[in-house]
Amino acid sequence: MKPPVQGEIVSKDILDLLPHRYPFLLVDRVLEFEPYKYIKAIKNITLNEPHFQGHFPMYPVMPGVLILESMAQTGGIMVIKSIKERMEGKIFLFAGLDKVRFRRPVFPGDQMILEVVYGRHKMSLWKMEAKAFVDGNVAAQGIFSAAIVDREDQ
Repeated sequence: MKPPVQGEIVSKDILDLLPHRYPFLLVDRVLEFEPYKYIKAIKNITLNEPHFQGHFPMYPVMPGVLILESMAQTGGIMVIKSIKERMEGKIFLFAGLDKVRFRRPVFPGDQMILEVVYGRHKMSLWKMEAKAFVDGNVAAQGIFSAAIVDREDQ
């Protein structure tokens, strides 16, 4: 078993890996990464995020779909970093979600710790298990499927 890659993957590096941009880039920093094994990242939740204007104005709660998206983006970083040389002209897209559970709400001021564990892949389809933690407690979890497909804009 190889040791985890040393050094954090910071926002500049994340911008080089993911096609997402503000306000939809939902990973702030990667703390740990091991190709084909595991990734651990951070998403800091702030009241300045645009979805809190309507979800909900007097009781701001992070939308569950955005929690899932942050977990998926973290998994995308793991896959892209694992096979970087094969990503030219490709994009990593959601294919499915299984066994998704929301365990606690996420509020402005929280820091989500996103952990994704590689499951398996066959050809272009990847499976992984993801969890989002706040203060050591599981906020959300699920099994994600994603596919690497040709970019149609190239």
